[in-house]
Parts: sequence; C-alpha cells; structure tokens
Amino acid sequence: MNEMDMIEILLVEDSLEDVEITLRAFKKQNLANKVHVVEDGEEALDYIFAKGKYKDRDFNIKPKVILLDLKLPKVSGLEVLREIRADDRTKLLPVVVLTSSQEEKDIAASYRLGVNSYITKPVDFKKFLDTVSELGMYWLLLNKPPV
Repeated sequence: MNEMDMIEILLVEDSLEDVEITLRAFKKQNLANKVHVVEDGEEALDYIFAKGKYKDRDFNIKPKVILLDLKLPKVSGLEVLREIRADDRTKLLPVVVLTSSQEEKDIAASYRLGVNSYITKPVDFKKFLDTVSELGMYWLLLNKPPV
C-alpha cells in the first residue's frame, strides 16, 4: 500500500490560505499526514474515481471523509457532490461541505444532493482552527461509516 492509499481526508479547496489553516488544525490533532489536497473540482473527481493523474491510485481505498468547498474552479463543488452520489461505488462516502457560502440556495442544494453536513467557514482564525480540528476528530475517530 503506498502513501496515497492511506489518505483519510480529501480536502477539496482552492484557497491556499484556507488550505494552510486547515492543515495547521489537522496537524494540531496529529491528522495532517493523512490529508490529500486537491485545488479544483476536476482534480477532486480524478482523485475520487482514480482517473487522470490518479489512475494508478487504488480506487477501492477511499478517504474516510471529503471536505468539499463549493466555489471551485473547473467543476463546482455541487457538481462534484452530484457525481459522487450518482455512482454506486462512491455514493456512501461521507462528504462535508466546508465553504464560505451562507446562501440558502447552496445549503438546500447540498442537502438535496446528499451532503452529510454543511459547515460555513468561520471568519475568525481561532474559530476556523477549532472548527476544522473538531471536524477531523469527529469524522476520523467518532463517526462509524458503513462497511
């Protein structure tokens, strides 16, 4: 099993600043070495479905949770979520929307498409660190996914 197969969190985020804060929070909880970051929706789909530059990744080893921003280049977060839920092989993957959008239409659309949780990124740095840290702990240690 290679390093790419041991990824537990797939972080789909195009903001370098938000990636750095998120990784800092995970590092604080000793989770940072289990995170893989992709910068746009197209790369997220390539990773999830083991295609493109990820074609050699073992498709059967999936992340424990996907943290998904909605406002992404190339393919939107909602479209990524739609494709995950449309495929029987990935439809049960836990997906948490972690976004700055507080728009009701984004929240409603995310839940209609089957998101597991919708979290708005706190503006305050300390609150953002705490939120991400709690997310990682919950989804990796407490949550019991289907087998």
